[in-house]
Amino acid sequence: MKKILLVDDEPDIIEFLKYNLEQENFEVLVSYDGKDALKKLSYKPDLIILDIMMPEMDGFEVSEQIKKNKEYNDIPIIFLTAKSSETDEIKGLDLGASDYIQKPISPKKLIARIKSNLRKVDDNAKKTSDVKVLKVGSLVIDVERFVITIDGKQKFFPRKEFQLIHFLASNPGKVLTRESLLKEIWGNDVYVIDRTIDVHIRKIREKLDKHSELIETVKGVGYRFQNNQ
Repeated sequence: MKKILLVDDEPDIIEFLKYNLEQENFEVLVSYDGKDALKKLSYKPDLIILDIMMPEMDGFEVSEQIKKNKEYNDIPIIFLTAKSSETDEIKGLDLGASDYIQKPISPKKLIARIKSNLRKVDDNAKKTSDVKVLKVGSLVIDVERFVITIDGKQKFFPRKEFQLIHFLASNPGKVLTRESLLKEIWGNDVYVIDRTIDVHIRKIREKLDKHSELIETVKGVGYRFQNNQ
C-alpha cells in the first residue's frame, strides 16, 4: 500500500482529500503545517501533496528542506495550490517538485496525477536497476546510491535533475527534444511547460561547472549529451 503525506492548513480540504485517497487504497498521513510535515517524513511517505500558502513555513520552504535531506530528497512532491502564476509554477518545479497542480481539481484527476507520478518513479527504478554506475570522463552517476560525483567530489542533484542528466548521459550523441524529455522525466499525464526543461538544464550546467559543455543546446529542438571527454 502506497503512503501519501497530505499537507494543507485547511481541515476541510484535508478531510475531503483524505477520504478520496483512502477510497483508492492509499495510506494517508496528514499535516496541517510545514514544520509538522517535516517531522512526518520519518514515516517514509511514497509521495507528498503539498500546499504552498501555509503559516510559519510555506510549501516552498518545506520542499527546499526536503530536497536538502539526502534521506528524503527522492520522495516525489506534488504542489496542490491556489497560486496560479507561471512564476510560482516555475519556482516549484525548480525546487524539484514532480508536479504542480492548481486548485480546485476533481479528486479523480488528482488521483490520476498521483498514480502517474508514482508509476513514473517505479518505471524509472526498473529502467535503472540494471545499470548501477554510469561514467563519462570525470562525471560518475551512481544510480543505486542516487549520487553524482564530479572530479571526485559529490554534488547534490534533486530528483528531477538527477533523472534528467542520467537520461541524457544514457543517450550520448542523440538529440533529445524538450517534448521527449518532458515525457520521459515527467510522464504523459503530468502537465508541465517546456520552460521547465530549460530551468533544470541551467541548474545542472551550474553544478557541472567546467564540464557544462557536456550538455549541448540544439537550437529550436532540445539538447544533446556530448560523450567526448
